[in-house]
Amino acid sequence: MSTTTPRYGALAGITSAAVAIGVAEAVAVLTGPRSAPLVAVAGVVVDTVPEPLKQFAIDVFGTYDKIALLIGTAVLLAAIAGLLGVLSVRRLAVGLAGVAAFGALGVAAALTRAGADAADALPSLVGAGFGALVLWAFIAGPLELDPWPWSPPSGHLPSGTPGGPGGAGGPGGGGGRGDAGGPGLPSPVAQVVDSGPCRAAPDPGRPTSGAARQEVRDTPPGEPPAGPATREGIDPESRRRFLTGTGVLLGTAAVAGFGGRWLAGRRGVSAAREAVVLPAPASPAPAVPAGADLSLPQLAPYVSSNFGFYRIDTALVVPQVDPESWRLRIHGRVRNPITLSFADLLARPMVERYVTLACVSNEVGGDLIGNARWLGVPIRDLLDEVEPEEGADQVVGRSVDGWTCGTPTAALRDGRDALLAVGMNGEPLPVEHGFPVRMVVPGLYGYVSACKWVTELELTSFADFDAYWVPRGWSPQGPIKTQSRIDTPRPRNRLTAGPVMVAGVAWAQHRGIRRVEVRVDDGPWQEAELAPTVSVDTWVQWSWRWEATPGTHRLQVRATDATGETQTDRRQDVVPDGATGWHTTRVTVR
Repeated sequence: MSTTTPRYGALAGITSAAVAIGVAEAVAVLTGPRSAPLVAVAGVVVDTVPEPLKQFAIDVFGTYDKIALLIGTAVLLAAIAGLLGVLSVRRLAVGLAGVAAFGALGVAAALTRAGADAADALPSLVGAGFGALVLWAFIAGPLELDPWPWSPPSGHLPSGTPGGPGGAGGPGGGGGRGDAGGPGLPSPVAQVVDSGPCRAAPDPGRPTSGAARQEVRDTPPGEPPAGPATREGIDPESRRRFLTGTGVLLGTAAVAGFGGRWLAGRRGVSAAREAVVLPAPASPAPAVPAGADLSLPQLAPYVSSNFGFYRIDTALVVPQVDPESWRLRIHGRVRNPITLSFADLLARPMVERYVTLACVSNEVGGDLIGNARWLGVPIRDLLDEVEPEEGADQVVGRSVDGWTCGTPTAALRDGRDALLAVGMNGEPLPVEHGFPVRMVVPGLYGYVSACKWVTELELTSFADFDAYWVPRGWSPQGPIKTQSRIDTPRPRNRLTAGPVMVAGVAWAQHRGIRRVEVRVDDGPWQEAELAPTVSVDTWVQWSWRWEATPGTHRLQVRATDATGETQTDRRQDVVPDGATGWHTTRVTVR
């Protein structure tokens, strides 16, 4: 049995897990970052976690939900690894079996991801091997903790302790062992095991009481000095060796892990993206009219920056797609299937349009929405070429990582500017937003239309195929609902009585906004002023001048779209097809 204490066993287990993850990340430089076990297992969690938990993560962490998941997975792994280390102190085979089980889990997770091959198993296998080796070294190998190696003279053994008067090795005791301590004295290992920690003799010249009876007041000659090492029964030199090994291995694991992730990023497609030269659009976007952006503090800009544009998807590691090898298949229930390269796509006439995209997970008043200038090829033209068959009412967009969305075929052929986009705000798509090619469809939530890193468009029917989110409780079709939001003032703002500018944004893509109204404390609705906008496919900024009075007030907003439909006040969660309700904010005026 190991002489390592449970506390040090837990540290050994955590160190072993860190080494396994670090080595696996380094190996994943060769096999691809999606094969790293931490990412692969977290990806399985994303695909299998109950929808309420997934939505909770988006509500709490927003666009940082993936980082939170990876951190949470690492923390959970550390806790389990610590427990395995504690169990290994009693039985090393238990810990090694646990390491093997985690390695098998990583292999299974990596191999079940879309586009995986046998090489994707290597990071988990190699990482688990190193983790098991480190655990053995700490529990039963060269880094194992040793007991305190001393044997006190018989004259200094306190009464009632092993080897002393009345003790197990002295007169009247249960018999001694003829080991290094002399006749009737226990061996150093037996002393640690039999006497236990903190069994030093009390000082007969001093009264003892309470916890003081457990302390060593005076150290007789031949006994080790009191301190942490003696209380644990561990040789100080062994302890230093153990902790030094832990520090070295944790540092090595950190360098391997972060270095591997950095190298994987260097092997990405940033250079290929920078080399892309976008063609001039055959149909440029209309100019943004003067006054479309009110430029008020806290008000979202009319055009969102690429960096600030929201990102919600299931990709824990951003796919790195080389445009040279990228291909798009348009197939399924079509008469003329085609395959296009990136060069083929760039050679086609390009259309440039401002389109506002929104996530179905956007709560009332939320910020999972953005407006950008997109450059791409009309999907309608491509569908006309392949000639969909009768009844093919769904176009399934499939990402390089296997994610799918189902878009109504009719929405892609009804004249709206649905694009296979290659550019965003005048530059190639950012890698995080789908480089080299993604779908952009006005008027539909992203979960049914905005396929990033798209490699396939398959014509099928809603009756025959459910895309990724449908089995998870979301509606097969997701038209964007009329919504509005108050951006300023906000609850934390310090307002003074007098004129206050209330402003925000409203949207009803592919229908447009006709009117926005604001009210204070359930009073009459007041019509706000709408800023100019490029088209019905983008949001619109609005503003209303309020003569604020002292006190706490409740502000509400509602919008009416171009069809005359006013957004409902009925509160509905985002599931199954988008949130509804009036955005409400409370402010204090002094």
